[in-house]
Amino acid sequence: MDIRYPIGQFSFEGEITSTILSEWISQLEAAPRLLREAAEGLSDAQLDTPYREGGWSPRQLVHHIADSNMNSYIRFKLAVTEDKPTVKSYDQTLWSELADAKKAPVEDSLVLLEALHRRWVLFLRSLSKDNLKRVFVHPDAGEVSLDYNVGIYAWHTRHHTAQITEMRKRNHW
Repeated sequence: MDIRYPIGQFSFEGEITSTILSEWISQLEAAPRLLREAAEGLSDAQLDTPYREGGWSPRQLVHHIADSNMNSYIRFKLAVTEDKPTVKSYDQTLWSELADAKKAPVEDSLVLLEALHRRWVLFLRSLSKDNLKRVFVHPDAGEVSLDYNVGIYAWHTRHHTAQITEMRKRNHW
C-alpha cells in the first residue's frame, strides 16, 4: 500500500447513478463523525507528527479537510445559482502552513465540519438530477460536474481520514 493513498486514488468512469450518488452523499454525511473518531484521543505531540516524511500532520489534515470542504460547498452553490461559474483555486500547501492550520485545536475544524456537512448533505439531497449535472469551471481541472464532485469529496475526506487512522495503526496509538 502507498501510504500517501491508503484507500487508493479517486477514479470513476461511467454513469453516476442515483445509487452511487446516494452512497457518496452518505459518505459525506458520515465523514465528520469518522474524522472525529480518527483524531480522538491524540495528544498535541501526536497531532503535530507528520503522517509520513514530507507529509502533513493529523492537525494539518483535519484543518485542510475543513478548508477544502468549505471551498467545495461554496463551489456547489455557485454552480447551482450561476451558469458555469469559474471558481478560484487556492494553494493548499501554503494554506497548510498558516498558523490556524498548524496551531488551532482540531476541535475547531471538527465542529465546523459537523455543521458544514449537515448543511451540505441537506443541500445535495435537495438537488434535482439536472442541478447535479451543472458544472463549474476550475482553473486546473476544467469543467467539473456537481455529481462527479460529490464523488471526489466523498473520497477526499475518507482519504485523509484514512491517513490518520493508518498512522495510528503504524505507530500503535
